[in-house]
Amino acid sequence: MRLPFLLLAVGLSAYAAEGRPLLSLQPEIVRPGDPVLVTVRGLTEAPTGTIGERPLRFYPVREGFQAVTGLPVEMTPGAVPVKVTVAASAEPVELTGTLNVVAAGWPSRTLKVANKFVKPPPPEVQARMEQDKAAFAAAFAQPFVPPQFGENFAWPRQGRITAPYGDLRTYNGKKQSQHYGTDVDGAIGTPVHAANAGTVVMTRDNFAAGNTVMVHHGAGLYTTYFHLSAMEVKDGQRVERGQLLGKVGNTGRVTGPHLHWGVKVDDMWVDGETLLKLDFGGAPAVTQRDKE
Repeated sequence: MRLPFLLLAVGLSAYAAEGRPLLSLQPEIVRPGDPVLVTVRGLTEAPTGTIGERPLRFYPVREGFQAVTGLPVEMTPGAVPVKVTVAASAEPVELTGTLNVVAAGWPSRTLKVANKFVKPPPPEVQARMEQDKAAFAAAFAQPFVPPQFGENFAWPRQGRITAPYGDLRTYNGKKQSQHYGTDVDGAIGTPVHAANAGTVVMTRDNFAAGNTVMVHHGAGLYTTYFHLSAMEVKDGQRVERGQLLGKVGNTGRVTGPHLHWGVKVDDMWVDGETLLKLDFGGAPAVTQRDKE
């Protein structure tokens, strides 16, 4: 039996008290490259689920379970099914929903950087880049653990956005790439703060990213802070939301001083501006269908 209905956030606890698991999705309308938050209330055992064909990793929250993942930038716009299966006393119950993926409409721009960043690198630079790649892989390989934060995410600094996530870029008229972060303008030495609580898993001078701080927030979620002029934390250090991590700089491959803020979840770079809109404590109105 399939029962469509609209759930209001203010009524979630009341519905959950009746014993019916409730599925909510944030945001309802998404673009390729967006993070997605899946919440199921009214459960005592962890569910399994998928977005499209991508599996979800759930962690416990108040009155249920939650998973955060992302949509690939290559995803074709359209309806993407969400399925969550939960244990029941008699037979499994499948909660279903739909993400409405709209066209991203990425902007494009041409940038001028030092030739050493676009020409084939000499052997010593290539070796350094390989070391950077290995260091990033190790930092991103943290075990899956529940969230280390209890609040929603915040901007690491206030400033003008000079390049949003998803920019299609041409460097020096030749090399092309896509921008997997958000660039925030700032003078050298301007403070940069942690977007949320977590553990520092990288403080490193990288060839392209420059001085880099990476924070692991749990739930498969990381934030990165590139091109810093100074790093004010150490590997393994616990940080809180708003804590000083470093200062704006122009190290690495840059056209001028700024903060490149990146967000990665489930091994995908996603749009940090959308992450800031997700409510990890609440559950918005959403159309849900459940099959018994």
